[in-house]
This record gives sequence, structure tokens and C-alpha cells, in this order.
Amino acid sequence: MVVVHNFSYGLLNPVLGYVMSCLGAFLGLRCVTRARAHAGAARARWLVLASVSLGAAGIWAMHFIAMLGFTIPGQTILYNVPITIVSMLIVIAVVGVGLFIVTYGDGGVRPLVLGGVIVGIGVAAMHYIGMAAMSMPDTMRYNVPLFIVSVVIAIVAGTAALWAGTQVRGIGATIGASLIMGVAVSGMHYVGMAAMQVYPDATASSGSMGNMSGASAVSFLVPLLAGISLLTFALTLTISLSPTEAEIHEDALLRHRMDTEFAGGLAVQPAARIAPPAVTSDAFTRGGYAQAPSSGYGQGGGYGQGGGRTQAGGYANGGAAANGGFGPGGQASQAGDDQPAQAPQPLPTRTPRGGGHSPGQLPPRA
Repeated sequence: MVVVHNFSYGLLNPVLGYVMSCLGAFLGLRCVTRARAHAGAARARWLVLASVSLGAAGIWAMHFIAMLGFTIPGQTILYNVPITIVSMLIVIAVVGVGLFIVTYGDGGVRPLVLGGVIVGIGVAAMHYIGMAAMSMPDTMRYNVPLFIVSVVIAIVAGTAALWAGTQVRGIGATIGASLIMGVAVSGMHYVGMAAMQVYPDATASSGSMGNMSGASAVSFLVPLLAGISLLTFALTLTISLSPTEAEIHEDALLRHRMDTEFAGGLAVQPAARIAPPAVTSDAFTRGGYAQAPSSGYGQGGGYGQGGGRTQAGGYANGGAAANGGFGPGGQASQAGDDQPAQAPQPLPTRTPRGGGHSPGQLPPRA
């Protein structure tokens, strides 16, 4: 057999993989608690988020981080990118199927066991499909007993994850369940790696290394860390901003009470329309503009009676305004207020020098 190393960088890869598995499990369980409090499309959306968190971050990312520490001395291991992506999609799908079965089930043991078996087989399939994505000049075989043990561990881990999703509610209990699930997922991975046996291929030539296709593990590191960071940040932000299960129940109870207690309330009568006051004229009253047939001005285009121009708009008696202007000699007749004008008084007239004067006449100038 070819000697392989699963811990080429010491405890770095196992610890990072375990932490990522616990983080993905924690976020997934918090999504499940939100899904339990909702119904319909909202529940389905939260279950999809839980599937992505558990499948992609909690299981697939842990497997990939651990595989970064897997090396074979003297050989370069490449990975088939499409097969690796398919393995991620498979684990997300099977975790989602298990969550939907348990969440929409009757709460009995049968849906839990069925969902756990589906999730476990899917997790094991993800692991071994990911192993098949490796390109190397050697041949891989598996120890059957360890292979079976790894599948059993995957089924137990999947069942435990589904049970925790239906039972765990508090933050402390969720953290404890996440730590246990991290142990189960990491244990399944390393048991499966222990079941792998690598034998040299006698038919492989020295030039077979150059004919292998795929991407190196290091070339996946930067996009993997960036993708996982964005995923975990988005999920953490979504969960932290969303109401908790207790808050969702309280809000639903409040809406139910409002619908039942205020359903028979009095209907609001529409407000009566108030008619606007009648307007007799668009002109101002007397004292300002006269009651006029058009636009508040007097007859004939001048000002109205008692304060404007004459009816014909001109001046009478040689420049004095008649009937509302200035009378003979400049006195106002019918002044522009509400009171009638006083009778016009005769103005004194001037006589030639030297002449006498009569009453009403000016005396001669001295």
C-alpha cells in the first residue's frame, strides 16, 4: 500500500473542519427553529436555508477543509471540479429532504428514522463522491467493515441532526447539539478516510501525472474561504435580524386576539359631506366693490355706485365725475362710501374789480 497522510499540517485541518461543522450546524438549527414557528411558504424558505447551512457549511465544507490535510508523498492530488460541486449539491438536497420529512410529518418516530436514513446515506454519498473526484496515478480501495461503520455513523449523525431540529429551542441547547453534530460529522469523515486504501497502479507510467486533469487543493482554498465567509455572514445576519421562535408565536397570538375580539366592532361611518356656503356674487359687498354684473366692477366698465367713475366711464360737467365722481366745482357727489352724498352747494364766483358783490359772491380784491 501507498503511505498516505491525513494530518499533514497537524491539528490545523481537523480543528478548522470541526469548527466549521459546528458553525454550520448551529446556523442550520437556528433556521429550523424559525421554520417551526411559521407555516406555508415561510416555513419552506427557512428549511431551505437550514439545508444550505447544514449541508454546505456543516458537512461539505468540513470535508473539504479536512481534505486539504490529505497528502500522498511524492504525488500531486488534483480534484475534478464538476464532481466536487455535484457532491455539495447532493448533500444539500438530502439534508433538505430529511428536514421536510420531519418538519411536515406527524411528529412520530417513523418520519424521524426515515429522514435520518436518507440524510445519513446522502452524507456518506457526498463523502465518497468527493473521494472519487480525486485524480491520482494510484488506485483506491476501501476496507468494507470501516466503510459500513462510516455509513452507520453518517445515519446516526443525520438522525441526531433531525431530532435536534425538532426538539432544541434555546441557545444553550443549540450550542450543545452543534458540538455533538460536529463530532459526528468529523468522526464519519475520518472513519471513511481510514477505510480508504491506496495501492500503486502497475500500469501507470511516469508520464501519467502530466495527463491528469483537475484543480489542486490549494487553488480551491481562496474561493472556498471567501464563499464560506460570505455564506456564514449572510446566514448569521439573517438569523440575528429575524424574530425568534417565541417572538413569532407571540405575534401570531396577538394577531389572533385582534381578529377574534375586534371582529364584531362598530363599523366606521363615512363622514357627511358639508355643502359649501352659497355665494351670491363674486364681487365684494358695498363699501368696497359694488354689486356688479361682472367681476365686481360697476356698470359700463367704471367703478360702481358710490365711489367709482360714472356709468359711462367718463367725467361729467367739464371734468367732474358725475354720479359718484366729483360734482360741480370739485365736491364729491355720492361719495364712495355707503352714505349718500350731501346736496351740492353753489360755489362762489369771482367778479371783476371794482364791482360790488352779492351774497354768494367774493368781495372785490383790495
